[in-house]
This record gives sequence, structure tokens and C-alpha cells, in this order.
Amino acid sequence: MTLSLEPANNQTARVSRPPDSALRHFLGANRAAFGTVAVFVVMIAPFMIASPTVFMHWQIYSSVLVTLPVALCLVAPLVFIVTVGEIDLSFPATMGFSAWIFALVVQAGVNPFVAILAALATGMALGGCVGALVVRANLSSLIATLGMNYMLRGFIMIITQGKSIALLDLQDTAVGDLFSGELFGFPVQIFWALGFVAFAGLLFNRHRFGARVRAVGDHPDSAAQMGINVNRIRIATFVFMGLGAALAGVFSTIINFTWWPTSGDGYLLPTIASVFVGGTPTWGGVGTIAGGAIGALTVSFIQSGIVAAGLSGFYVQFFNGLIIILSLLGHRWNQKRYR
Repeated sequence: MTLSLEPANNQTARVSRPPDSALRHFLGANRAAFGTVAVFVVMIAPFMIASPTVFMHWQIYSSVLVTLPVALCLVAPLVFIVTVGEIDLSFPATMGFSAWIFALVVQAGVNPFVAILAALATGMALGGCVGALVVRANLSSLIATLGMNYMLRGFIMIITQGKSIALLDLQDTAVGDLFSGELFGFPVQIFWALGFVAFAGLLFNRHRFGARVRAVGDHPDSAAQMGINVNRIRIATFVFMGLGAALAGVFSTIINFTWWPTSGDGYLLPTIASVFVGGTPTWGGVGTIAGGAIGALTVSFIQSGIVAAGLSGFYVQFFNGLIIILSLLGHRWNQKRYR
């Protein structure tokens, strides 16, 4: 007698799994960004408790939004750099150099919009030079970009002798209102910066360039076998970094209506910290633009929160390091893929 294990209706039994919902897929795809939001909430809550009179009013948030666009323009392209498996320490000098070109062109009486284009072209050209040093000359990106940062900054100091350039004529002009005015009570530059972040996000997540950046950062040899021009992609990320640095330099100059020879110097470590706080790991192949933007917001609030809480400025570096370490530990626990 033969026993049959088939169901009574003679159909093969199947184990069914409920399909993943759109919400679950969205949460999984943006796991790092939501982790960064959690870090921001955990950080801002003690500040609100320690100084409710400050953090329950709009003024502190408005002041952060004035300077946050500069950081956002630096963080978004740096995510591309880290994802492709490199690092760039030259963007502060690129930012200052591009802003210097902008100031010189405006000072010469040229239309400010033309000056902006000149600054952007300068930033992209400098990014291309940095990329060529790393890719074509086969230099370490850490050492090459550090040397480029010192060289460009030294050149600026030699030529300008440390003197600033005032651009007070830009006040009450179309350029000044367009890049340093207010819209619906918000600093207008934050809308430009969010537009740039959205463009970078689409480029990273929805365009083949972003897919190639992730492929090259994950495994360059496999990417080359797939027909991807690895060297071109690596150089392109540095060019994009130069574009973001130039845009940040223009924003910084127009916000203050003054170009300083040290422009960009204070953004090196906060920008790198924002990328890692945002959930972009150090090994390449994985990155998040949204997380980097939220990381920039988190880092921007650290100094304001410490001062508002009544602590001295000596605590800033301590809390910067603490937030970075805690966020990295949180992302390591939260991420699906680590190697």
C-alpha cells in the first residue's frame, strides 16, 4: 500500500509569504537615514530640557538655517566620494579658492551671475585636478587631497596677504535677494541647498551615475568587467565635489557679503563627521544622501545646543566626538550589511 503525501485536491502544497508592503520597503531602503533621525532626536532632547526658553523658539532654528546650506552643499557630494572608496580633504581650500574667484570677478565689475558661473567652473576644474592626481598619478586620496588643501590655501594667503574682500555692493541686488534673502520667513539659501541635496539624491539613487559610483566603491574589478570606466567615475566624483565646494563658497560669501581668505577652513571636520553620522560607512559601495543631510543638521546643532545649555565652548569638541562614536555604533547595529 502506497501512502500519498499530496493534498486532497491533488495540487502541490506551497508555502506562501506575504508580500512586503511599500512602507516596509521604504523603511528598509532608508534605514540609515531613519537611524540618523533617531540620533538627532536623542541629541536635541537634552538640549530642549536644559534650555527650553531657547529651543522652544524659532530664533535658534532660523540662525542654524542661515549657515546650514553651506554644510549641505559640502556633505552631499562628499557622500559620493566616500561611497566610491576615496576621501577628499581638499574641499575647504577648493571652497575658499572658488569663492575668491567669485569675489574677484564681482570686484572687477562683472555681472554677479557670471561670477557665480566662474566660481562653479573653478571648483569643477580644481576637483578634476584633484581627481587626476588620485586616479592618473595613482596617489593616495588621503595624502594627495591633504597636500592640495595646504597648497591652495597657501597660494591664497601668498597672493592676498591675508586680506579680505568686501562685497557690500551685492546688498539689495538681485543676487543678494536671490541667494541671501528670505522666503516665507525662511532664509532663501536653505531652499537652494535642499534643491541641491534633492538633485544629489536623485543622481545617487535614480541615475546610472550613482549606480556606477556604488558599483566602483563596492568592487572596482567587478565594475570594470561590467564595462564601467572606473577611472572616469572616480574622477567625476571629485569634479562633483568641486562643484559642491564652489557652491558652498558662493553661499558663504553672499551671506556675509565678504570673502575671507580663511573661507572654508572650519568645515573640514564637521563635514566629514556629518557624512559618517549620516550613516555612510568608510569602506565604499554604500552611502546615503538623506542621512548625510540629517547628519549635517545634527552636527550644526551641537555647538548651538551646548552654548544654549549654559556650557562653555570647551565642550564642543567632546560632544562632537561623542555624537560621532554613538552614531557609528548605532549604524553598525542598525545596518544589514557590514564587512
